[in-house]
This record gives sequence, structure tokens and C-alpha cells, in this order.
Amino acid sequence: MSASPQLPKQYDAIEVEERWQRIWRDETNYFDPTSTKPQFIIDTPPPYPTGNFHIGNALNWCYIDFIARYRRMNGYNVMFPQGWDCHGLPTEVKVEETHGITKNDVPREEFRRMCRELTLGNIEKMRTTMRRMAFTTDWSNEYITMMPAYYRKTQLSFLQMLKKGYIYQSEHPVNFCTRCETAIAFAEVAYEERTTKLNFFDFDGLEIATSRPELLAACVAVAVHPGDERYTGMAGRKMKVPLFGHEVPLIEDEAVDPAFGSGAVMICTFGDKQDVHWWKQHHLDLRTAIDSHGKMTPLAGKFSGMGTEECRAAVLDAMREGGILKRQEPLEQRVGTCWRCKTPIEILSERQWFVKINQDEILDAAHQVSWNPEHMLLRMEDWVGKMEWDWCISRQRIFATPIPVWFCKDCGELVLPEEADLPIDPTVDTPAHPCPKCGSTNFIGEKDVLDTWMDSSISVLNVTGWDGTGKPAHFPAQIRPQGHDIIRTWAFYSILRAVALTGGAPWEEILVNGMVLGEDGFKMSKSRGNIIAPEEIICKYGADGLRQWAAAGAATGSDIMFNWNDVVAASRFQTKLWNITRFVVMQLDRAEYRHQEPTVLADRWLSAKLSATVVEVTAAMDAYQFDRALRAIREFAWEVLADEYIELVKGRLYGEGEGRDGACSTLALTLDALCRLLAPFIPYFAEECFSAIGEGSVHAQPWVSYAYSDPEALTDGEFLVALVSELRRYKHDHGIALNGPLGKVTVMVPHPIDDGGDAARTLNADLHWHTGPADLEQVISDIKFNMAVIGKTFRKEAKPFMDAVKALPEEAIEHPPATIQVNGVEVAVPENAFSPVYSYMIEGEQVDVITVRDVIVTIQRSA
Repeated sequence: MSASPQLPKQYDAIEVEERWQRIWRDETNYFDPTSTKPQFIIDTPPPYPTGNFHIGNALNWCYIDFIARYRRMNGYNVMFPQGWDCHGLPTEVKVEETHGITKNDVPREEFRRMCRELTLGNIEKMRTTMRRMAFTTDWSNEYITMMPAYYRKTQLSFLQMLKKGYIYQSEHPVNFCTRCETAIAFAEVAYEERTTKLNFFDFDGLEIATSRPELLAACVAVAVHPGDERYTGMAGRKMKVPLFGHEVPLIEDEAVDPAFGSGAVMICTFGDKQDVHWWKQHHLDLRTAIDSHGKMTPLAGKFSGMGTEECRAAVLDAMREGGILKRQEPLEQRVGTCWRCKTPIEILSERQWFVKINQDEILDAAHQVSWNPEHMLLRMEDWVGKMEWDWCISRQRIFATPIPVWFCKDCGELVLPEEADLPIDPTVDTPAHPCPKCGSTNFIGEKDVLDTWMDSSISVLNVTGWDGTGKPAHFPAQIRPQGHDIIRTWAFYSILRAVALTGGAPWEEILVNGMVLGEDGFKMSKSRGNIIAPEEIICKYGADGLRQWAAAGAATGSDIMFNWNDVVAASRFQTKLWNITRFVVMQLDRAEYRHQEPTVLADRWLSAKLSATVVEVTAAMDAYQFDRALRAIREFAWEVLADEYIELVKGRLYGEGEGRDGACSTLALTLDALCRLLAPFIPYFAEECFSAIGEGSVHAQPWVSYAYSDPEALTDGEFLVALVSELRRYKHDHGIALNGPLGKVTVMVPHPIDDGGDAARTLNADLHWHTGPADLEQVISDIKFNMAVIGKTFRKEAKPFMDAVKALPEEAIEHPPATIQVNGVEVAVPENAFSPVYSYMIEGEQVDVITVRDVIVTIQRSA
């Protein structure tokens, strides 16, 4: 392809992207609340501000931006907001590390200030990466959960759910991380496979097996299965706990597995969820042997103050000394750990705040949402079905939304603030009115704070305009994009809260994406050393290269492996398309041309192919199948436009008249459509190409609506392309230069085809389309001998045999006889010894014959 003087020879992604980033304006992407266009609100995930916008974020946000750009081009009033989910333990830990303090070394407000300062710096770093990625974020609808304007809504939602009966405070067993020193919800429990020991010991005459001997001081019962004959008649017996001496009852329960260990289990408060179930069902005592710091309580006697691991070892030593430890066996366990720090969780009985889980209500709302992929709904159903406890929402931390309540010091009454007074910090602020029960003005502010999911689970309410008075003006949102790893948290909690506060499902659709794996096939992690930062990719191949990887790498909902080769391939596609653009622009600028509808076969064929591509890409975009959409665009641009059409019409383009007008018109329309189709995926590149052929920004253009139906052109055009391809191959095989003369070519087609001379010019041939009967004579011009057969059979007599065959009449050469005379001797003719070589003649002249899709093509080569 020749170069256009208007466009540089090489596409410099870095220069182009940085230039357009400076030109584009945020205001272009703002949601207009007064618009009459149909709304399309995206409930964007608010990431945790670590300062690193990692590649998993990049994948998710690419999907969101594809949707936002596509919807805007289709006439929607789009809101693509950006939130920041700020509160939480990681920030507290980072502040402690940075300043060399603990959260208790400085006043609460000073510690919060340090957390806010760190968070704002991290947000700014992540904003920079997001802007470089060309995400069309609506920064006018940005929210930061740690800011008063947002956490006021979190507190308001708490009060409203409290008044509706969804929220309550109670003493109840909860999952507790002793390292983070806070309660956590079931959704925050991660499970790991670990190997421990199952310890068999004598428990007052019974053999008991336990993996947690450190909980012996918390033992409140021994349980056996009622059908276990080994323990018949023992129910109700009092048993003395070894080492500690207190008595516990032996009870029967069908949940006991007789095949595990000795079939007798000790119930402790609390070793696991099953212990909690038995404790409730049988009304057992509560014995707390582990405190919130992970230390043994005075209940543990001489083991008091030890950590759990230290206590376990000490109890086992005491068992050995007392002669009651019988044996130990390895045990594979699935251990619940804190998702943040991986410390094994404990179940402690604490006074905490909870949200009631109404499973039917949540599932009903979940079924009102369209799930993409559909099977992700099963994950939600599975999670809801497993919910055994209510959602514990209180945390014993500092940097989080304060729980907005006080307690009267004198009578213990719960005192609530007025909604108009929010936000408040009950550890600093005081109620505006005396205690409504006793009139006291002495209050204790709640020190616990809210789970950070209480902030992020109202993101959809926030972006749709919730003010605490029922359904927001723009509720529900149209789509929630998120990863499959947070279905049981963000999706679950958001549905719960939307139903509780508005009575309806939060979104029309939910789009679930997969996770990013490293090139080694494993989830990216620092420990594996397989992390790739978006900036590392952008600085080499530009943001558009990374965006193409995100679109093409995997189907929605599936995990995607990062591979540098995929980004390189993306860059090569842009190079190819850049060369196409330069060539087309040069042709359009070379001389004036008259716009016209396609009349020549190749133009009609390309128009029909373009129309089909638009239909395919549009359907894929509507279904969020970005890999399918981009693949269709690539195949059309590279294979159909560049490799087939342009090569076919170059002769017309370099000529004059209507033929050139038609080709230029077709190319102009096609390049314009390609820029628009590519705009959601590679916005910088699409803008740069469109700026050479169109007015304004490609991102202000409507989505491609081009429709052209011409079945005959599709069929004949495909044949034309195949014909040219086969004849070019013929030239190559016969040592003829591709631009060298080929001679006379006759194509024996079943119906008339008029290609406007494109094939003849492309092949440099005297090409004729022939629809009458083929005047083609087939003659034997040579004989092909199979020397593997002849040599093995006749050895020295091989040449006389071949001479005898050459003397045979044509009929015998076509249909070999059983025997033949060789030097006066009748010999058998071996099977497959020879075959005729045919030549073809037209009007006495020899021609070569090839077939293209069952069509005969004759070639009379130039002298």
C-alpha cells in the first residue's frame, strides 16, 4: 500500500494517546439528569484505594467502558460513575506501618486523619491510571465513602433499617479474627486446606478425638449418635472433663458422625458452626476459653494468657504426662481464615450488630435481575441457601463509618440521632435531646463501627439519587458489572439493602466477569511473582493494546490469562489497520470523487460484508460478548477489506471515472464504519483514524446503522475473491510475477457475472466470463509412470515395458489392458503402473485448466 502524506508512516501509540488525552474533556461524559434520552446507569464497583489500579481492575473497567461508550453511541444518557470504597483494615495496617504506631497510640480522630490522608493520595494515583486507560468516567458523579456526604447515607440507611426491624443488636456467636481484633461476616471467611493432627484421648472412660485440644476448658458436653451401639444407655451421664475437672452431660444427636474418630465428640463453645448449632439446640452452657486477642482466658486455668497454638502444645504435653493421650493421626482440614490476614478464625460470643437475612426476599429480588452469564445466578442461590446466621455488621476498628447510636448511662436506653443531624460520630458528638425514657443527659457513644460492605452495598442507591425517602429518582440502575469473586458479598449485600430500603431489586442486569491469571496460569499474586501492572503494558503498547487484550481474551464470566503475545497481536492489528487507513486516505485525497451507491460487484460485495459485520458486532455488543465483537471486526478489517477487497480494486482506484468513484465511495463508508465499530474498544486509535476522514470526534457519532442486502453480490463476490486467489496462486506456482501478464483466462460460469474488470486488472490478464457450453477438448499429452511399481516388477525390463505402453492406443492408456507384449513376451500389467496425463485444447490451442468452486477456468498463458 502506498503512503498518505497526511499521516505518518508509523503509528506511535504513546504519542497519539497522550495527545488525545490532553484534548478530550470530562464534561463530554457527564450524566444529564434532565435529559429525555433513555437512561443507562452503571453501578460501577468502587475499588479499595491501594494506590495500584491492578490488571484485574483494568479488565473490569474495560468491560464497563465498552458498555458505556457503546450505549452513548446508541443514544443513551449514560452514567459511568466512579466510587472509592475507603474504609477498612488494610488502610489502618498501612498507616500503622508507615508511622510506626498502633491505632491505640494516638487519638481516634488523629488516626482517622492519617487514614484519610493516605487514602486520598492513593485515589489520585489510581485516577491517573484510569484516565490513561481512556475510561469515560463520569467524574461529576464520583463518590468517596469516607467523606461525610457519603457516609451520611450509610448512617441514614442504618437508622432506617433499624427502625424497620432489619437491624438489631444481640449477644451471639460470631466469626472473629483475633489478629484484626474484629468480628467478620461469613462472606469474609476464606477457606484453606491445612494438615493438622487428630488427637485421641481418654475422656472419663470414653475415647474422644479432637483436632482442637486447646478448647478442652470450653467443653460443655459430649455427644454421640443415638444409633451408635457403643454408647447405648449412656445418654444423660455426667462426665468429668480431663485436666479441668468440671462436669458435662453426655447427649445424643443425629448430627454426630459415628464413623469420624471414636464416634464421640466434645462440644465446645465454640470450635465450629456445628458447636453453635448444638449449643442452641440443647441449651448448653457458655464457656469462653479464648478472648478477642486470641489469648486463653482465666477459664483455662494454668494455660491462661497463652496463645492458641502455645496452649494446644501445652495441653497435649499435659495429656501425655497424665497418660490419657492415646495416639495421633494426620487430618486434612478445610480451615476458615480471615480473608484479609489469613489467620484462622475463632467463633466467639460477642455483643454485636446484625442485619436479618430474609432468604426468600433476597432470592425473589435476585430472580428479578437478568444475570450474565446466567449460571452466575446459581452462585447467588447457593450462597443464600447456605446462610445460617444473620449478617454481623459491627466491627471493632476505627477507620470506618461510625454506628450512629448512643446508650443512656442511667437506664441503658438506645438513643438515636435525628436523620437531619447526620453524619455524626457518637464517640465525639452528643444527642441533641435528653434520654426519651429517663430524661438523663449522660450518654455512652457506640465505639464499634460498620462493616465496610455497609458503605459499598448502597452504591447503587447513591448513584441513582437516594435521599432516604423511598425509591431514588433514577432507580433501579441498568447494570451492575462485577467480578464473580464478590457475588456473595457485594452482589448479595446490595440486593439485601435495596430490598430493605426501596422494596425493589437494585439493577436490571448484572454482568459478571472472571479473574485475571498470570502467564503461568495461576491467580496473580506477589508471592508467585506473576503480577503485571497496567502501566507496564501501557508504556510499551499503549492503552489500546491493553484494551484489546481485555476484549479478546475471554468470554464474559470466564477467567482470563494475561499473555504478552495477545498484546503484541493487538498492536500488530493496529499497525495493519493504520496502513489501511493511510492507503484509503491517500486514495480519497488524490483526486475528487463523486459519492455513489455501489454498482460494481466488488463494491456491492464489500458493502454486503460490512452490513453483515455490523449486524454481528451489534448483536455481540448487546449480549456483552466483547470477544466475539472484536473478532468479527478484526476478521473483516484484516481479511475482507485489506487482503481481498483493496487488492481487488486497486486498478480502479488508480484510474478515473465511475469505477474510481465507486471504489472511493465504498472505502470512505467502510473506513468510517470501522472507526465507529472500534471506538468502544480502542478509542485513541479510532479517534486518530476518524480525524483524517470525518468531522468532530468519532465518540460523538452514532453507532453504525448501515444495512445493505444483496445476496447475489455476496455469492458472486465470494466466487470472485476465490477466483483471484486461485489465479494468483497459479502465477506463484508457475513462476509468474504477480504483476506479470497472465494471458487469456476464460471462466466458465453458470450465470453472467460482471466484475467491472476488477479481476482482469488485478491479475493483469485478458479475462473473459463465459456462460455457454465449454468448447474444451481433453487429450492425452503424456503418460505418468509409477516407478515404485514398475521398477520393483520389471527391474531391467522396465524401459521396454514403458516403451510398449507408449505405443498403446489412447483407449488402452486410459483403460489399461490386463497384459501387454514386451519384447515379444506377454506380461501382466501391474495395478497402478501408469496413468494418462491430460491436456486441454480450445480451438486447437493447448490451455491449462483449474477449478474454482466447481467452476472450470482455462488459462492460455502469454508467450
